[in-house]
Amino acid sequence: MDPVTNPYTPNAGARPDVLAGRDDQLTSFSVLLRRVTRGRAGRSMIITGLRGVGKTVLLGQFRDKALEQGWSVLDHEVSKHDDDDFRRLFALKLRTALLDLAPRARWTDRFRKAAAALSSFTISVDQAGQFQAGLNVDAIEGLADHGDLSMDLTDVFVALGEAAKERGRGVVILLDEVQFLTHGQLEAVILALHRTVQRSLPIVLVGAGLPQVPELAGDAKSYAERLFTFPTIANLSDEDSHHALREPARMEDADYDDEALERAFEVTGGYPYFIQELGWAAWGVADASPITRADVEDAIDHYQAKLDSSFFRVRLDRATELQTAYLRAMAELGPEPQKASDVAALLDRESTQLGPTRAELIDMGLLYTPTHGYAAFTVPHFDKFMRRAIPELIIPAKRQRRPPRTAS
Repeated sequence: MDPVTNPYTPNAGARPDVLAGRDDQLTSFSVLLRRVTRGRAGRSMIITGLRGVGKTVLLGQFRDKALEQGWSVLDHEVSKHDDDDFRRLFALKLRTALLDLAPRARWTDRFRKAAAALSSFTISVDQAGQFQAGLNVDAIEGLADHGDLSMDLTDVFVALGEAAKERGRGVVILLDEVQFLTHGQLEAVILALHRTVQRSLPIVLVGAGLPQVPELAGDAKSYAERLFTFPTIANLSDEDSHHALREPARMEDADYDDEALERAFEVTGGYPYFIQELGWAAWGVADASPITRADVEDAIDHYQAKLDSSFFRVRLDRATELQTAYLRAMAELGPEPQKASDVAALLDRESTQLGPTRAELIDMGLLYTPTHGYAAFTVPHFDKFMRRAIPELIIPAKRQRRPPRTAS
């Protein structure tokens, strides 16, 4: 069928024409905004789930809803940075939010205080030894200049929240890839948000990240579980999966027959990103509507090749030889969470020897720990990909210990 009218969007973070199966999260976010607008307490949220389940898409929906209700929105994708870079990049987003609340010409004392806090937060020393601040306002001694990230960010959040409250508006902070915050950065964000909640200031934080985020947040601050909700999003039900495929097609005066939808669900497992890829491929091979089971079967090779060359491969290419062997051993055991000792046994190692490798894969976002002693893939169907990409189990050669030197 016509590629120009193909209604599917297999791109990272691209919003599909139909967002299926996420009504609960959208409703919770709307309730949160309405409560905070009325001066009521509300728990911010961090959405968790595997890669490809639509976390970033959901954040985009939250952004649109917040803007519709007159909130200022700060959206930021977290990358691994030291604290100085985190301050600089985050402050740029906070500055934009401050200017969105009110242009500089309309700033009151509260806004100038927020600007001063941001300036202190990003203060630096140039080659001549002079202090420079980003917003061309005088710093206020004792405000966001403590040299402690948690204390400084708290001052910034409170000052921004007071300015927003004065304007009768609120600020939504959207953070994607939360798991890449360092322990100290996550602790600072949680502490700063907690202070705004205590003071009934209109700042809401919604994050998205991999399944280990609740544990990371709890480790950073024990009260995080009372400050946030941690809704998990996963694969769609068969009904929602069918809806996600059929409704975009109907918008283009096309359809699927029921057997095609059933086969598509079997292939994709109901994972939203995979549905978009298979829908794109099936549309491309079909000659006419309705799209049939045979069309879906014909599309599978293209669908699989596309995932292998992009969605999966980009993750495997970052792995070392030993890391790759570890991932392949996990795939050999199956898609479920695997015990560290079982993986090590396949590789003819002790689990303590492979502890650093496992930790590196978790740090890279390829694995997470659902329970103590177990690890699981953060990418759905990654076990199937590893078996296709590396048909045979890899047993890395053990390094030979050098004999001790003898005295001459």
